[in-house]
Amino acid sequence: MSLQIYSLKKNFAVQKAERFFKERRVQAQLVDLKKHRLGLRELQLFARAAGGARNLVDRDNINAMSHPVAHTDNEAVILDYLMEKPEFLRTPIVRDGQRVVIGEDMAAWQKLAEMQK
Repeated sequence: MSLQIYSLKKNFAVQKAERFFKERRVQAQLVDLKKHRLGLRELQLFARAAGGARNLVDRDNINAMSHPVAHTDNEAVILDYLMEKPEFLRTPIVRDGQRVVIGEDMAAWQKLAEMQK
């Protein structure tokens, strides 16, 4: 299975992830969250990898931080809102089946790349 890189726009972190895997000759599919609607199971998988749904919210996004969803601890509320507003997700999200890396984590990316070979 090839890697998937979930993103909303090509920001620096997403470009860094793409370049990281390309340099290591690991095939990675870019998944645009504007076109691909996330399901509840996918978000639950991402939340487990992030250590909770609250860690999926992009803390650098001013709009996300000004919204009440960034300040609640209710996992169901956060996941429901992130399904409707994926622009509040922390990206890139790199997925290889059940293994998921949230944000910029080169050590974890390296482990995923090694598993692909």
